[in-house]
Amino acid sequence: MDEITTEAQLREVIGEPLPRVATKDRPRLDDIDRQWLAASPFCLVATSHGDGSCDVSPKGDPPGFTVVLDDRTIALPERAGNRRADGFRNILTNPHVGLVYLLPGRDDTFRVQGRARLVRDADLLDRMVVEGSRPLLAMVVEIESVFYHCAKAFMRSRLWDAGTWTPDAAPSRPRIAQRQERPDEPLEELERYYGEQYAAGLYPAQAQPRSSTPPGTGASGS
Repeated sequence: MDEITTEAQLREVIGEPLPRVATKDRPRLDDIDRQWLAASPFCLVATSHGDGSCDVSPKGDPPGFTVVLDDRTIALPERAGNRRADGFRNILTNPHVGLVYLLPGRDDTFRVQGRARLVRDADLLDRMVVEGSRPLLAMVVEIESVFYHCAKAFMRSRLWDAGTWTPDAAPSRPRIAQRQERPDEPLEELERYYGEQYAAGLYPAQAQPRSSTPPGTGASGS
C-alpha cells in the first residue's frame, strides 16, 4: 500500500483547511449549542485507554438527555446496560473524550471535545430520572472545544433517506446473538428477549437512590 506517514504527505493529498474552518472551534457553549443539546436524543462518545486502545459508544435518551451545567460543563446519564463499560474504563486511565451529537433528520452534527470524569452525585442523578428510573452514574465533561461538523458524510450516505434503508440486509439482532454470543439458546427465546422484553427493560425501577456521600464521612449508617 502507498501509505501516508507524515502530516506533510497528508496535506499534499487533502490540502489545507480554509481559515474559517481551521479556527471555528470554540471553548464554550453558546445559546445555539444549548438549543442543539436540548433537542438531541443521541450522541457517540469516543474514548481511548492509557495504552492507546479506543472505543466509541452510543448514548441515547429522550431529547435533552445531556444536562448543561454551565457554558463549559455538560453531563450525560449512564443507565443499565451490558456492563462492559469499555468507554468508562478508558476514562479512568485517560480522561480525554470526543462526542458527536445528532439531530434526527439533520445532516450536520455538533462536536464536543474535553475531559471527562465519572460521578454519582445524588442531586445530579435526580435531574436525569426518566420514567421513574434513575441513572447509575453520570459522565461529566469539562469542555475544551466545540464546533459544528459539515453535512457531507450524512448527505453522501443518505442516512436519513428512508428510501435507502435496508434493515434486513444483515441478520437480525437475535440471529447475530445466537451465532456469535449465545449459541446454546433457542432462536425463539432470543427473539422474545430482544423484542418486548428488551424494550420493557430500558428504564428499570430502582428501589433506593444512591447517596453521593461516601461511607464514613458523616452519613448516618444502618
